[in-house]
Amino acid sequence: MDLDIEIDGWPGAPDWEDLAHKAHAAIAKVEPALAHPRLTTSLLFTDDEQVHELNKEWRGKDKPTNVLSFPMLEREDLLDLGESGPPEMLGDIALAFETCEREAGEKGVSLADHTTHLLIHGFLHLAGHDHVDSDEQAAAMEKLEIEALALLGIADPYGDRA
Repeated sequence: MDLDIEIDGWPGAPDWEDLAHKAHAAIAKVEPALAHPRLTTSLLFTDDEQVHELNKEWRGKDKPTNVLSFPMLEREDLLDLGESGPPEMLGDIALAFETCEREAGEKGVSLADHTTHLLIHGFLHLAGHDHVDSDEQAAAMEKLEIEALALLGIADPYGDRA
């Protein structure tokens, strides 16, 4: 997958672009559909104000949030994507710095680890996974997140598993 990354309003360290590539590599190992070479995803590292605007416009929620995902392919289309052909836009992910930073502090984890988790979460949404319709659906998505994070040496963010 090709990542088109824009960083605006995030501090210079760590290297957010490198972190995004590592997050993608890890999730692609546990969700192989995300390793497809024709896929492109845009990542926007921005501030609460811009994510607030996106959240209000596209989800009808008048507040910032940590991460937004905007899939552009249905899961079935992703799974049926052939090896040859033009690039396919999987979707967009936007992260809000202030919310991510605050949440990391509240959880007692590094901003880098929390951001990695949110990127992995966002990639899974783009691949058609969700957590809102059932507990089983949420557990399946969390399992993939935990597996990908473990590949990077990052602890279970849900904290309720051995």
